[in-house]
Amino acid sequence: MNNSNISVIVFDLGNVLIPFNYNIILERLNNLSPGLGDKFSKLYAENYHVHRQFEKWELTNEQFIEIMLSWVDNKITEEDFCVLYSDIFEENKRTTALLPILKQKYKLVLLSNTNDIHKKYGWDKYDFIKHFDKLILSHEVGAIKPEPAIYKAVEKFTCLAPEQHIFIDDIADYAEGARKMGWDAIQFTGHDNLILEFNKRGII
Repeated sequence: MNNSNISVIVFDLGNVLIPFNYNIILERLNNLSPGLGDKFSKLYAENYHVHRQFEKWELTNEQFIEIMLSWVDNKITEEDFCVLYSDIFEENKRTTALLPILKQKYKLVLLSNTNDIHKKYGWDKYDFIKHFDKLILSHEVGAIKPEPAIYKAVEKFTCLAPEQHIFIDDIADYAEGARKMGWDAIQFTGHDNLILEFNKRGII
C-alpha cells in the first residue's frame, strides 16, 4: 500500500503515547479507606456520562471535582484529588522516540479525548509534547472521538485534504471514525505493529 500523499500524522495520546492505569486510583483510595476505591469505581462506571461531559467541557473543573469528591465521601481535598486522578500515566518511550524522526517529514497533530485536570496534573509534563505542531483536545473543541467535529478540527488546522491525514488510535471505533472522514487510520496494538503498518505505507 502506497500512501505517499500522507502529509499529517495524527496521534492519539492515551494508551498510544502514554499508557494509563485507572486501577492506581482505586488502590490508593482503598488504602485511604477500605472499600472507598471500589465505591468510586462503581459510581464512575455507572455514571460514565459525567466523564464524557467533562471531556467535552460541558462540566467545568469545579463542577467535576465537586461530583468526584462526593463519590469519595469528601475524604480528600480538591488538590489531592487532582493529583490522584492524574497520576496514572507512563510514557511509551519506544513510540514517542518516533516523533522527532517523523517531524522531519510530516506535520504532527495530537488528537485526544482528555480533560483539563489530566492535562495540567498528568501528561502536560512530558517533553515529547513539544514535537507536535498542534494539540486538538476534546475539552478545548467541545467534541469527542468519534464525533466528526473533532476530526474536522484537525483539518481546520492543517488546511489539507482528508486523504493527506493518517490517524493512530488504540480504539477501533475512533480509528474507524477517522476512516469515515476520508483519512487513513491504524489501530494501535503495540509499537512493533505500528512500525509494520508505517513500513507498509512507506512512512518510515
